[in-house]
Amino acid sequence: MNTTTRGTIEMTASMVISGTIGAFVVFSGQPVIDVVFWRCLFGTVPLLAACAALGLFRRYIITPRQFLLALVGGVAIVANWLLLFAAYPLASISIATAVYNTQPFMLVAFGVLFLGERLTIHKLGWLLVAFAGVALIANGKAGAAGSDYLGGILLSLGAAFFYAIAALVTKQLKGVPPHLIALIQVGVGMAMAAPFAGFSTLPTSPTTWGSLAAIGVVHTGLVYILLYGAIQKLPTPLIGALSFIYPVVAILVDFIVFGHRLDAGQMLGATAILIAAAAMTLGWVPLRSVRPRPSSQPPLS
Repeated sequence: MNTTTRGTIEMTASMVISGTIGAFVVFSGQPVIDVVFWRCLFGTVPLLAACAALGLFRRYIITPRQFLLALVGGVAIVANWLLLFAAYPLASISIATAVYNTQPFMLVAFGVLFLGERLTIHKLGWLLVAFAGVALIANGKAGAAGSDYLGGILLSLGAAFFYAIAALVTKQLKGVPPHLIALIQVGVGMAMAAPFAGFSTLPTSPTTWGSLAAIGVVHTGLVYILLYGAIQKLPTPLIGALSFIYPVVAILVDFIVFGHRLDAGQMLGATAILIAAAAMTLGWVPLRSVRPRPSSQPPLS
């Protein structure tokens, strides 16, 4: 098996697994803050094992500046998890995931504001397409579901915002092993969530513990290991293309497991967001045969 094939399998597996996390969050039946705490605790185990196996604790010494940046990124990624998990029961897994995939546009905005990057007419066009998609989704059930549904959409946008902050910070950590960054992030998550977690009434159901363990060990530890392994093996355009397996799987799981069916407006809006996000990620330029080199940041739920 060549390197590209192996990386493709790893990336595909990580995205398929990521697409099922919403179902496990719902199955756990726990408050969002508790889910985040147990996710971080259980996720620490495989990440510690991976860092030890790769010899990162012996071979790499993180500087104080890098550690501080990793902490800031950890706070942002934990805020991202909290908001996204809170959005699931309000707007449904499908809608929350679709709106969450406005992340690339948040990154573009940060690039323009803080990195001096230029906003091209093509990027602006895809941004307008994504905005139209969000508007279609917001109108889909606004009258029937009221403020809870719209609140779920706003929470999803907030999750995308904090993910973009985490990605922006991670860009400043070039050279730091990604598994080590992930380990710091889950450590930050435990520290942030522990004071608010409900330890006085621990779950008693095996289903709940199984869901929490899966979210931590599989959806966090294993997914990070597979994802970072794939990123090291694959070209950027392929990483960007495969990353869109995640929202497609999430929408399918929401329909198959929970029977949530998108109405016509929501389906059109979700499609518009995903197409626009793919265009941004892969660098699609309409009416041109030569495309700029794309920049990819796969989603981590």
